[in-house]
Amino acid sequence: MGGGLGRVVIVSAGVGAGHDGYTRELARRLRGRGYAVDQYDFMDLLPGPTGSNAVQLYNRTLNHAPWIYAGLFHLGTWSITAAVTRALLAPARRRLRALLTPDVRAVVSTYSLASQLLGPLRRSGRLRVPAITYVTDFAVHRHWVVPGVDALLAPHPVGARQARVLGAAAHSAIAAGALVAPGFHPPTPAEREEARQAFGLPSGRLALVAAGSWGVGRVAQTAADVAGTGVATPVVVCGRNERLRERLDRTGLPALGWVDDMPRLMRAVDVLVENAGGLMAMEGMATGLPIATYRPIPGHGHISAATLEQAGVSTWIRRPSALRPTLLRLLDGDLGGAQRQAAAPMLQADPAEVVARLAHPKGFDRRERAWPTLDAYRSGRAVAGMPEGPHPPR
Repeated sequence: MGGGLGRVVIVSAGVGAGHDGYTRELARRLRGRGYAVDQYDFMDLLPGPTGSNAVQLYNRTLNHAPWIYAGLFHLGTWSITAAVTRALLAPARRRLRALLTPDVRAVVSTYSLASQLLGPLRRSGRLRVPAITYVTDFAVHRHWVVPGVDALLAPHPVGARQARVLGAAAHSAIAAGALVAPGFHPPTPAEREEARQAFGLPSGRLALVAAGSWGVGRVAQTAADVAGTGVATPVVVCGRNERLRERLDRTGLPALGWVDDMPRLMRAVDVLVENAGGLMAMEGMATGLPIATYRPIPGHGHISAATLEQAGVSTWIRRPSALRPTLLRLLDGDLGGAQRQAAAPMLQADPAEVVARLAHPKGFDRRERAWPTLDAYRSGRAVAGMPEGPHPPR
């Protein structure tokens, strides 16, 4: 379907479900604009079983030794580690280049390590088309910022500003908006009731406790804390973590395994309590849910919690004693409405429009390796209304 304008390659990674979720939505939007899209998993570019082994190790570390991940993430904030990472990944560049047929107009990375491959290829001239990064974390950490990448697309201006602080060129860091599938939208009362019946959920206020597709973090404790407030009944999405689901089943709290219809589930609840600041947080915003970040996972979870709060689209609850009053403010006070207002411009913007403009054959000067529309786009309608500074204090 489509393809008249050429081909866009997107390199994602099967590390959880977030990277692939963003990729599917970007691909859908680009195909609607006339591009053919090929999607590849970065882990498949690594030699032998290296990729699958790395995913398993990452999962186990988050589940059983999160302090190790926190330490590794901290090391990743040092500038020298990015250069070391690029050197280690060099053998995979040949495999990536082999995927780039002559009709490819742009290459997009939705995974930071894939960006580490694209930057050197672009700088050396071996990649002759735009290299674009879409940041799938709400916060931008150092490994997302790679010399040679032409455009870094962050969901929000706060993230774009973080990228500039980390060394991205001012013209290349763009607040491009969120990538959320169209099924996520605020429900009517009838849609909410239908969704509750479909999942067999109880009446009263419901808090969706989400911890990504792997169900990592202090999820059971979060569910117990939410239940203890008496404000809302927790409904826990355990993803593929069957051990967590079985543990919660024994407590009598509503616990779901893998959910194929997340838009319907989000229409059934009243507030989202999350711990990673990834795709589920964006989907909750698109559904109109108030968002609380509680007991965030180490590393990117912590910096995303701070960045979401700075942008005004989520509230980071830092201690259990603040959980009940914050949930009440989100549900009954002014806090939920303020979050929805802050998130609206980001949800209305379309990152696919930026990618399509950069990939368009007439928009790219191969001699100058630059796009005359890029600077103009940064102040264009796609980011209209998104504040450049932090959200006002509440």
